[in-house]
Amino acid sequence: MNRSILVLPVLLLGLCACGDRNATSEAPAGAPAPQAAAAPEASAGAQNPAAGETAVPPISGHAGTLDPTPNSQQATAGSIDFDLPPTWQSQPPSSDMRLAQAKIPGPGGIGDLAVFYFGPGGGGPVDANIERWVGQMEGGGKPTPETFETNGYKVTWVDVKGTMKPSQMGMGPSSAVPNARLFGAVVEGPGGPWFFKAGGPDATMAPQRDAFVAMLKSVRKK
Repeated sequence: MNRSILVLPVLLLGLCACGDRNATSEAPAGAPAPQAAAAPEASAGAQNPAAGETAVPPISGHAGTLDPTPNSQQATAGSIDFDLPPTWQSQPPSSDMRLAQAKIPGPGGIGDLAVFYFGPGGGGPVDANIERWVGQMEGGGKPTPETFETNGYKVTWVDVKGTMKPSQMGMGPSSAVPNARLFGAVVEGPGGPWFFKAGGPDATMAPQRDAFVAMLKSVRKK
């Protein structure tokens, strides 16, 4: 038998084995294993923009520091603290515009709180924001805003009832929500303003009115 016929398959097998070793050695040492793609975020609910997130256990007392320059190591003048109502459930903010976020449980369904900050002097005038919040509801009349001072800060807030209009901006309900209620507040002070907005079914939010005001009165400098 011709020996060259036997040598050829052996050489081919050797080349295949070398090719496999070379392919394996191209991956860098310690490289993480491939991960599955993250699941897309769930669609926002009418009064629960963070419906796809899992609520963490309720917290009482301190709600965390709201620092207008969280990524800066400069002086923190303008940072604030406040006390979240004990039955409200704190959540990680769902967007960069939110400094704090919470779910509000109640008999009518879940409501939500969001605290916004747009930089020193950002976010528009107080009156314009109050008017915008009132304009998001219909059928409940035009409430009169209330104002008070607390710990060196000025708070202007409004309590609006009615049907919440659908939003065209992706930040609210996609269809009208009857029997809704919205609390909106602008907190003015050094480094501010900050914007507190809580909304949801009226049956849930109405009993939380005093808790919302108490939270605003707890605003203080860090």
